[in-house]
Amino acid sequence: MTQDSSRPVRAVTVVTNPQSGVGKGGDVAAAALARFAARGVEITEVRAPSATESVRLVRDSIAGSDRPDAVVCIGGDGLMNVTLEALAQTGVPLGLIPAGTGNDLAREIGVPTDDPVAAADLVLGGRTRGIDLGLIESPTPGFTPKWFATVTGTGFDARVTLRANDMRWPRGPLRYTVAALAEISGRFTVPYRIELSGVVPGALDNPDSDTVIETDAVMVAIGNTRTYGGGMLVCPDAVMDDGFLDLTVVGAVSRGDMLRLLPALSAGKRIDHPKSKQYRVAQVTLTAPGAPATADGEPAGTLPITLRAVPGALTVLVP
Repeated sequence: MTQDSSRPVRAVTVVTNPQSGVGKGGDVAAAALARFAARGVEITEVRAPSATESVRLVRDSIAGSDRPDAVVCIGGDGLMNVTLEALAQTGVPLGLIPAGTGNDLAREIGVPTDDPVAAADLVLGGRTRGIDLGLIESPTPGFTPKWFATVTGTGFDARVTLRANDMRWPRGPLRYTVAALAEISGRFTVPYRIELSGVVPGALDNPDSDTVIETDAVMVAIGNTRTYGGGMLVCPDAVMDDGFLDLTVVGAVSRGDMLRLLPALSAGKRIDHPKSKQYRVAQVTLTAPGAPATADGEPAGTLPITLRAVPGALTVLVP
C-alpha cells in the first residue's frame, strides 16, 4: 500500500467539461474556479474541443520545470479517463471536482460528490496518495493502449454503459438501470476465453495457479476499484493500491435471474448468484466474439483485450 504525503497546492491546471452530468459541469466549474481564485491559486484552464486536444494541452502544461502542483479534473469519470492519458506515471497529482453522472473514482477516494467548494478545498489541502491503474492492450490494428482507474466492463455491462452514455433521461445512476432493461432483450450470453496470469492463490475464487477458463458468460467486469455506474458494487473486494485487478464473471444466468440481480447491483449490493465468480490477478486476457469493452464508462474497443495492473501509476489528491 502506497503511503500518503502532503504538499502545498499553489498552481493548478484545470480540465473542464461543461457537458458533464448532463450539463451541470459548467455550474460546478464556476464554483470551484471561484474558490481557487479566492485562495490565490494560479489557474491554467484546459477546455478543448476533443479528447486528443485535451491530452495534448495537459501534457504541455506539466512539461518542464514550471509544471503545476496538480491537474484538476472538473467533470465525471469520462473526463477523468481522458486525463489519465496525460497524467499516468508522471507523479503529478490528480484532483477531482465531481460533476458527472457516476463519479465513481471520486467516491472511492473520498472526494465529496455534491459540494464543489469542499472538493476544491480538498485539492488545496494537498494530501496525496498513490493508486494503481489498469492498462488495456489489444492486438486489434490501430488500437492505442488505454488506461483506466475504476472498472472495465465487457459484454452485457459494456453494452449497457454505451447505451446509457447516449441517453439524456433519466439522470443519475437510474439511467444505467433503464439501459440494462433495454439491453437485456438482446444478445445476452457469449462464449468467453479468460486467461488468468499472476493469480493470487487463495484469494476469492482463484485457482492455485495461472489458468485458462472457457465459459459462457453474460459479462466480465475487471475492477481496479469496487464500483461503476454511480455506485454499482460490481467488484466488491477490489483494492485500488494492491497491485492487482479483480474480475467478476457473471456466467450463463437466465434473463429472469439477471432481472433479479439488477436491482441489487443498482442499490450497491454484491452480486449473489452461484454462477458468479470472482478472481484476483495481475493480468488477464479476455476473448469473446463481438463483445464490446468500456473503461471508466468510455468506449474501449472490442475483445480480445489484455488488461494488467500497473502499481502506483497515479497520484491522487485525497481527504
